[in-house]
Amino acid sequence: MIVPVILAGGSGTRLWPLSRQLYPKQLLSLTDEQTMLQQTLMRVIDVEEVTEPLVICNETYRYIISEQLRQSGVRPESLILEPVGRNTAPAVAVAALRAEKLDPEAMILVLPADHLIQDIAIFHQALHTAARYAAKGDLVTFGVIPTSPETGYGYIRIGRPVHAGDQETNPGETYAIREFVEKPDLETARRYLDSGEYCWNSGMFLFRAVDILEELGRFSPDILAACRDACKAGITDGDAFLLDPEAFARCRSDSVDYAVMEKTDRGVMVPFDAGWDDVGSWEALWGLGKKDDHGNVIRGDVMGHGNLNSLIYAESRLVAVLGLTDVIVVESPDTVLVASRKRCQEVKSVVADLLKENRKEALGHSKTYYPWGTVEDLKVDDQMVVRRVTVDNGSDFRVTPPPGRVLNWVVIAGGGDVRIDDKKIAVEKNTTLRIDPGKPVNIILSDGDPIVFTEVFAPGDGGPDHFNNGRS
Repeated sequence: MIVPVILAGGSGTRLWPLSRQLYPKQLLSLTDEQTMLQQTLMRVIDVEEVTEPLVICNETYRYIISEQLRQSGVRPESLILEPVGRNTAPAVAVAALRAEKLDPEAMILVLPADHLIQDIAIFHQALHTAARYAAKGDLVTFGVIPTSPETGYGYIRIGRPVHAGDQETNPGETYAIREFVEKPDLETARRYLDSGEYCWNSGMFLFRAVDILEELGRFSPDILAACRDACKAGITDGDAFLLDPEAFARCRSDSVDYAVMEKTDRGVMVPFDAGWDDVGSWEALWGLGKKDDHGNVIRGDVMGHGNLNSLIYAESRLVAVLGLTDVIVVESPDTVLVASRKRCQEVKSVVADLLKENRKEALGHSKTYYPWGTVEDLKVDDQMVVRRVTVDNGSDFRVTPPPGRVLNWVVIAGGGDVRIDDKKIAVEKNTTLRIDPGKPVNIILSDGDPIVFTEVFAPGDGGPDHFNNGRS
């Protein structure tokens, strides 16, 4: 069987302000109604011999990813939480250890959660080809046939053709790997493209769990040992498996390319051309988007006149743009980005500056996800904090205002029972509640619609956020 391993960790900065450290691009709907993570799940979920996937992510993203898995019909037991980020080699090691327990002959299909593949049929053909080689012990990577001299991708140099033993193969469908190459400058990338000897490194792999574990043991035994300890001491917590924090923290950070693939003599590459893109910049999204007669990609509530070859993205309000060419305009509820298309890669430096100044806009959005629902900041200043709080069905909501903080709630949708300091109160739309400091509140919804209420309190009067427990 083939176990998809979806790598959903990491934090993107190149698609800020939509992508944030606490809400990276794999969680966003950028090219489709589904998020990048959900698209990755859907492209393999119905393939023959493919099982329910394992999704590996940082604990930070637990609740939003759990919700996206639920929406995609994926079993919540498939979520594996990393206490700290350690790159792809430890993630692959953990996945292989878990898959090996399911089936000693299991293959794992390693897929980044934030890539786009437009022609799914061609990708499936490449997957079936790769499976023949992985079944006999090869470590297979997928190389993307390049269409332009890209400087943002690593490359794989093509070696001799290889064949899957006595099974029927098509000449030239699979190759030995001559070398992995780092991201080149433009002149070198053009030379790679003209030579026809290189593919883009997609970061996708297929191999039997037992084979990648064997090679990890040969070339990176310290990584494998730390991951074994982290799995052995890990615990199941509700809908997820938590790796042991102390053991996993001892593991060094490394990519599977460096840790294994560049060293092994068992690596092969399956090239394919299926409209792959890592969606790594606003320029890339402009290139992928559906354009109007003037070359503009428009999304959201936008009014514009005289604009050319621009991307204009409005998330929460009207955006009006007049007479601009080759620009990126991205509006989110708390931030607006305006940039030249030619310089949109420099958004990383803006994020770096925000981090230096400890600006919250670099970290998260106005909406935060919890195991019981969401909290969205509507207005935050020196005088007041105004939020929209949604408590989902089947959840167990508990909060206690710290000393000095009074919460004022107005129910705007739904209803049910609220228990305040052991006093049970039935609430419905337009019910107002005052929650005094130190009074525990509990809302339990077993069915019906969610409860939605506004919350207002004065800032700076009671210490840390009273929703900090369970915060994603």
